[in-house]
Amino acid sequence: MKLKLLLILIFCFFLKQQSFAQKEPNKDSIKVYKDLENYSKKNGFRKSIHKLLFKSTRKQKASAKNLKKRYLIKKSFDKAEGKIIRHIIIETLDPFGYSIDNENEIPEKGFEKFGNGIHMKTKKWIIRNLLLFKKNERLDSLLVKDSERLIRRQRYVRSVIIKPIDSYVNKDSVDISVRVLDSWSLIPTGSVSANRGNVELTERNFVGFGHELSGNYLRRFDTKQNGFDGQYTINNIKNTFIKSTLEYNQKFDGSIIRTAQVERIFFSPFTRLAGGIMFQNKSVLDSLPDVAGNFESQHFVSQMKDFWFGHSFKIFDGKTEDFRTTNLVTTLRYNQIHYSKSASIAYDPYLYFTDEKLYLASIGLNTRKFAEDKYLFNFGIIEDVPYGQVYQLTGGIQEKNGIRRSYLGGKFSYGDYFEFGYLSTNFEYGSFFNKGKSEQSTIKIEANYFSNLIELGSWKIRQFIKPSLVIGNHRLPFIKDKLQLTDQNGFVGFANPLINGTKKLTIAFQTQTYVAGNWHGFHFSPFYNMTFGLLGNTPDKVFNRKLYSNFTLGVLINNDYLVFNNFQLSFTFYPSIPFEGTNIFRTNAYQNDDLILPDFQIGEPKIVDLK
Repeated sequence: MKLKLLLILIFCFFLKQQSFAQKEPNKDSIKVYKDLENYSKKNGFRKSIHKLLFKSTRKQKASAKNLKKRYLIKKSFDKAEGKIIRHIIIETLDPFGYSIDNENEIPEKGFEKFGNGIHMKTKKWIIRNLLLFKKNERLDSLLVKDSERLIRRQRYVRSVIIKPIDSYVNKDSVDISVRVLDSWSLIPTGSVSANRGNVELTERNFVGFGHELSGNYLRRFDTKQNGFDGQYTINNIKNTFIKSTLEYNQKFDGSIIRTAQVERIFFSPFTRLAGGIMFQNKSVLDSLPDVAGNFESQHFVSQMKDFWFGHSFKIFDGKTEDFRTTNLVTTLRYNQIHYSKSASIAYDPYLYFTDEKLYLASIGLNTRKFAEDKYLFNFGIIEDVPYGQVYQLTGGIQEKNGIRRSYLGGKFSYGDYFEFGYLSTNFEYGSFFNKGKSEQSTIKIEANYFSNLIELGSWKIRQFIKPSLVIGNHRLPFIKDKLQLTDQNGFVGFANPLINGTKKLTIAFQTQTYVAGNWHGFHFSPFYNMTFGLLGNTPDKVFNRKLYSNFTLGVLINNDYLVFNNFQLSFTFYPSIPFEGTNIFRTNAYQNDDLILPDFQIGEPKIVDLK
């Protein structure tokens, strides 16, 4: 009882549900919400949580305009729900010439047969290990739907369809068909600019096992320096969804980062246990200024150990999707950084780069669901859009420079489809406290929006908008404890450490179009992006007068068989880049992959980053 009362007080005091425009669900959805309301009245704690997470249906009026079709492809499992699964029939298809929907379509062209001949098809047991349901269990349509999503998110799968097949032997049982269409998994890519180039080769389905192997060679033409990135990932060990990664990164200046990680995230709303272990070794060079402002390269050698564990508790006992995707999540984390070599006191007077131990714990509520949509980040295939909400409180202790500081942070996120499109918001606050005084606090407010799909003749159009506000208070007067216009939100080219502040406001607008038809399997998606940013560094002004901006015109080139790999041509104009000049043009400077949507997952507890 004390725990329940504490949870109610924490969430009511720290986080408050934002009020968004209501949408009218269909009749089945209204019944679900009424059942939720009636069920929650039986328990005071559940009643409070229900009010926090779900909208009431009492004042809603029926309106055809408010009816939304969340899923473009919706499969009915009503007749098979609860039946015993007799057989699970898995079929994996080569990438060329086959159709996920039409079983009679087979490859006929010579290049299709040749491509399939050298492609190693995904092993059936790899797909079986991604299923959340098993033979001889009762069919649960929510687990089937989420299994389909988990398969679809594998970057070696182009599309998948799971459907029930009635058993004529026994009317109380059902067979499940899992039909998977592979994507071509060997991806060579590269880019060339005036002063640098790279060649990358990625195999996303190594010998059909679902393992990912990649190597990236980089070259600077002006200084003749080389760089290399290499990574090997096992995405799912058996049916545990444990992911292991080995990574090696060597930069142009000789900096080397080695990482080994084993992790199991809350990959599904039905996941109960999660955790991870990471070891990282760094030998890096970084330029820091002394008190006179003179920069000099400093050598850092550090080792990091990171451990975390999480448990997800189902709050409600009901069987509806809202009940089953709402969880209470608790997590613990221990992080240790040891510097065997660091900067001299002249270049790090605040001992920013020193040994540190961090103990964190978090507790949170989240509702996490997924809607199927098309024409977002890929061309014409089903994509899973997360929506839901998160309430999270994080606390802990930091030991650094002989000082023990407490930490307190909170997070609220909300996202859903509305009549005007998809909108998600994220609010985070975190601060260290030393003897009751706030230190190095961060406030972060973000949003993601994309419009409904607009059809203009044979063209399809979406508008993306991504604003972000970050405010740092009581930060150290040190260049590494400041906000920068790093390579995010389209601000490639402004990553000079001298361009910094304690407050940052950015907003990116992107108009993405999708052209009908294809040329030899290639689809073209022209886009226009414009990004603006402001920085503030003085307490008497919110932001400085300097407006940072860039404007990009480009085209994404997708291929039916290289589903998750985009080729891009773009031209970016910079009216002004401090310390470089004005009216600057660059080719392929902007990568439009920063519009990633939040997934409303609660993972390892973290400090709110000043980014």
